[in-house]
Amino acid sequence: MSTSTQPRKSADLHRPGRAVVAPANAGKDRQFIAALARGLQVLRSYRASERYLGNQDFAVRTGLPKPTISRLTHTLTQLGYLEYSPSLGKYSLGAAVLSLSYPYLSALDVRQVAQPLMQELAEYAQATVSLGARDGEEHMIFLEICQGSQMFRMHMAVGQRVPHGTSAMGRAYLAAMPEPARANMIEGYRQLTPKKEWPAMRASLEQALADYAEYGFCFSLGEWNKEVWAVGTPMVSNDGAHVLAFNVSGPVFAMDRQRLIADIGPRLMALRDQVFAATGGNF
Repeated sequence: MSTSTQPRKSADLHRPGRAVVAPANAGKDRQFIAALARGLQVLRSYRASERYLGNQDFAVRTGLPKPTISRLTHTLTQLGYLEYSPSLGKYSLGAAVLSLSYPYLSALDVRQVAQPLMQELAEYAQATVSLGARDGEEHMIFLEICQGSQMFRMHMAVGQRVPHGTSAMGRAYLAAMPEPARANMIEGYRQLTPKKEWPAMRASLEQALADYAEYGFCFSLGEWNKEVWAVGTPMVSNDGAHVLAFNVSGPVFAMDRQRLIADIGPRLMALRDQVFAATGGNF
């Protein structure tokens, strides 16, 4: 009988009552267009299993006033990024959203280079191997996912998101960022974390940075999903402008810390190095 895993609901930073915030330095950035950011917040409110949301849902998830939400949903509908259902009084994502994602994915040669190597590692580790990129201030988004076991499969898909703070992929991305940018991102993450949870979260991030300095990869040992242990490592482009992250996730009974350190982590770094060399560090 197969074992599948899904992310804990507590890991979803967009649950009701949790507003999506702008970057920590947005207020000081004169080039930052708040109206555009609000429209994108509306589009980012959808979760993987949801088709329809109403203005009240958007207001709760973004923290924006209802009159503002009404103007934004009207505009996004006119542009084709939302579709309105009169019978439900709610909105679904429109086809225009795909016009943004498809060119990005199709132009990302690194996926074609990485996929066979990822699949090979997934089958060796009997685990899930994924590639992700930054999505906003608090999340990573999956660009490619390879499953290696019929007994263990992560119920995630390309386009879905995981949080920086508790996932190995997100921690690896944070570890590779320049210090000022990383500090800004962590500050934004702190704003979305309940005060009573922040000390533990901060300690886990500090440990992730220490692990990266020692091993070249970061861990998530049940913090994102109690049934999953994972290791992640970043890949930084030649010009330092882009950071992607590779991740191996497996069941806790098969992914003890020693195996991650001595076997899976080094193999993941070797995969990263192969992809980097094949792309010339340009992605």
